[in-house]
Amino acid sequence: MPAQAEKPENCRINYVELNVSDIAKAKAFYGKAFGWTFTDYGPQYTEFSDGAMKGGFTTQAAPSPAGGPLVVLYADKLEAARDSVLAAGGRIKLEIFSFPGGRRFHFLDTDGYELAVWSQE
Repeated sequence: MPAQAEKPENCRINYVELNVSDIAKAKAFYGKAFGWTFTDYGPQYTEFSDGAMKGGFTTQAAPSPAGGPLVVLYADKLEAARDSVLAAGGRIKLEIFSFPGGRRFHFLDTDGYELAVWSQE
């Protein structure tokens, strides 16, 4: 994992790393769907930034989308985020639904990872 510019907060999640089948494909999906930026660290690793948090995509192991924690993103405009996911090649797993405090949907990225997007709207 690349070095962080600032010292991370103690005992706080500050990085998410996903094994992907194709780094260029992952960059294309997340760049198009959410506008993330990337820094390449060789052919098997790229770091992504969503503007607040960083993470990485690696091809050093096979994708393992089943199980594990659910990564949840926030969007000011939920329908626009859903449209961006679809336009980027993602698939909707759970359509938009309400819960106490907001609404959200779940999607599968191009490697089959399930993520969610929520909004207070």
